[in-house]
Amino acid sequence: MDWLQPVDLYCERTSAAFWAEPVNTLTNIAFVLAALWGARTARARSDRDPLVWALIVLAAAVGVGSFLFHTIAERWAELADTLPIWAFVALFIYVAIARMSGRKPHALTAVALAAMVAAVAWSAAQEGAAPGVVAPPGPLNGSGQYAPAVIALAVFAAVSWRRHHPMRVWIAAATATFCLSLVFRTIDPAICSSFPLGTHFLWHLCNALMIGLLLQVILRGPRHTATPARIC
Repeated sequence: MDWLQPVDLYCERTSAAFWAEPVNTLTNIAFVLAALWGARTARARSDRDPLVWALIVLAAAVGVGSFLFHTIAERWAELADTLPIWAFVALFIYVAIARMSGRKPHALTAVALAAMVAAVAWSAAQEGAAPGVVAPPGPLNGSGQYAPAVIALAVFAAVSWRRHHPMRVWIAAATATFCLSLVFRTIDPAICSSFPLGTHFLWHLCNALMIGLLLQVILRGPRHTATPARIC
C-alpha cells in the first residue's frame, strides 16, 4: 500500500491543498472540547483512574487524527483518523464493564477488543478514491464499518434502560446522536451537487457530542468496585 496516496472522500475537498476542507478541519475542535469537558468533570470528582484519563486523551486524539486526515488527506492520515476512534470505542467498552457492572473484564476481552480496533482500522484504511474525485466506497460511503459500534451502543442503552441505570438517558442520547451522525456521514457524497459543503462536518459535531456524553456517563455514573470475571 502507498501510504502517501491522496484520499478524497468528501464533498468539501475539491483539491489536494492543505486547507481544502476548512469546515471539516475546524469542526474537529469539538472533540477537544469534549475531552476538556471530561477532564473538568474528572477533576471535579477527583477521579484519577488512569483508564478514564486514557479515554479523555483518546477523545482529544480523535480530533487530532481527523484534523490530519482533513488537511493532509493521505492514506497514513486516514489511519491516524480511524485508529483513535476505534481505540476509544474499545477502551470505553472495557471501562464501562468494569465501572458499571462491578466485574473486571477478563484479559481475553481486552485482547479481543484490541484485535477489533486493529482489524477495523486497517479495513478503513483501504478506502478512498482518486484525488479530486468524490467517489464514495460503496452505497454507505464507508459508514458500514461503524455497524459494530452502533450495535454495541444500542445494546448498552437497552441494558441500562432495563436495569434503570441512573445514566440511562445520557446513554440513550449518546446512541441517538451517533446514529444521527452516521446519517450525515453517509449522505455527504449524495448531496455534493446541491450542497457543495457537504454534511461531513455535522458527523464531527455529533460524534464529539456523543463522545462527550459517554465520558460523562463514565464519570457521573455510580462506580462499582470491579472483581475478576469468570467469563469474558
